[in-house]
Amino acid sequence: MATTSVTDEDRKKAQRCVECPVCKQARKQQSGFAFWFVKNIENGICPYCTAYEKVYGKKAHEA
Repeated sequence: MATTSVTDEDRKKAQRCVECPVCKQARKQQSGFAFWFVKNIENGICPYCTAYEKVYGKKAHEA
């Protein structure tokens, strides 16, 4: 399994995902439109969601 190092830029992008109102709502509610939206856009579309997964080891919509 290849491990990738987490850079400062990844941490900054992940912090944007933590502060994002849509992602925050998806993590809090675990259902609804925000959850569906984040779950579908995080797969390679949103660089902040991708960085969140890389830094925290879980998807942006997971609590």
